[in-house]
This record gives sequence, structure tokens and C-alpha cells, in this order.
Amino acid sequence: MTESISILINSENKGDRIKALNLVRELEPAIAFGYIKQLVTDNNTRVRYAAVSQLATLGSEELGESFIILRDRLVNDPEPDVQAAAADAIGALKLTDAFDDLQNLYETTPEWLVQFSIVAALGELGDPRGLKLLQTALTNQTSLVQTAAIGAIGELGDASGVESIIPFVTDPDWQIRYQLARSLRNLGGDVAAKNLAILATDQVEQVALEAQGK
Repeated sequence: MTESISILINSENKGDRIKALNLVRELEPAIAFGYIKQLVTDNNTRVRYAAVSQLATLGSEELGESFIILRDRLVNDPEPDVQAAAADAIGALKLTDAFDDLQNLYETTPEWLVQFSIVAALGELGDPRGLKLLQTALTNQTSLVQTAAIGAIGELGDASGVESIIPFVTDPDWQIRYQLARSLRNLGGDVAAKNLAILATDQVEQVALEAQGK
């Protein structure tokens, strides 16, 4: 199979290279990683995206090299989808050395999808430095980014983040209130409990049940 994959990877046909990416899933991770890294700078966006996305799992085979690859795609790739995939993989692999790059890109990119992936990655990283940026993300004009920020603050587990998210207890978007309930349960404390009691009577059943811990 490896010979066939090598042929497909070097094919000028985009479809062949996509097929190669699907085939490497059947290989041992260490071998698959060697093939994947050949396609992370492919000239086709879809191929690069698929390759970078697979590093979220395969990258654990070689964290040092994965960091170099993902940082490069995060900072230098011209396509937002690939940058977002790089942020996702950085979060999944908990590559905290990429924190500064994530922060810089969040502050400079006009792409909400990239910002969303960065915010989600900060939650997975668990780096306490992320709290300040996540609190900034709460004011993002895109509700999905706000929702992700609320969730990420809950993942960090820093109780000092409670005060910044409780204003969302009356947000008109029930999905934001649902995420808020989850995060408040994770963070704990008297203030969190008080607001969970409010959410426990929410008119949307999913929100109320989450606030009640059911």
C-alpha cells in the first residue's frame, strides 16, 4: 500500500492526492505522519486543509516537528480554512509554545472562522495566559466566537473568569446561555451558583437542564 500512496501523493491530479490522504488513515500513525507532512504545503487548498487537519491526531507522533509545521500554516497560509485547521490541531495537541502566534493572529485576522478556531484552541490548551484574550473575544461581533469564548473560559477552570461571562445570563441566544451554564458549572463558586439558579429556570429546556446538571 505504501508504494501506491507514494505514487498518489506525487500525482499532479488533486483527486489522487486526496485519495492518498484517505489511505494513510489505514497506516500506523508513525508511517502516516511521514506522508501527511508532504502535503501540508500542497498547492491545492483542499489538500492542505485535509493534511493539516489530520495532524490533530497524527501530530502526537512527533510534537516538535508538528509544532514547526502547524505554526507555519497558522502564520503563513493564505487560506483562512487552513489557518483555522492549524489552530484546531494546535489546540488538540496542546502546543502551548504557539500561544503568542495564536494571540497575534486573533488580533490581526479579519476572518471570524480563524478567530473561532483560535478561541476554541485556547480552551484546549489550558494555558492561563489565554484568559485575557478570551475575555476580549467575549465582545466579538460574531455570536459563534462569543459562544466559543464562554466555553473556553469554562475549560480553563479559572474562577476569576466568572465575572466576565455572567452578563450573558440574559443573552437572547439560547445556545450562548446553554454554553454559559456549562462553563459556570465547571468554574464553580458562589457567583456561578447564583447565576446557575437563574438559568435553571430558563424557558429553553436544554439550558435549564444543563444548569441543573441533568
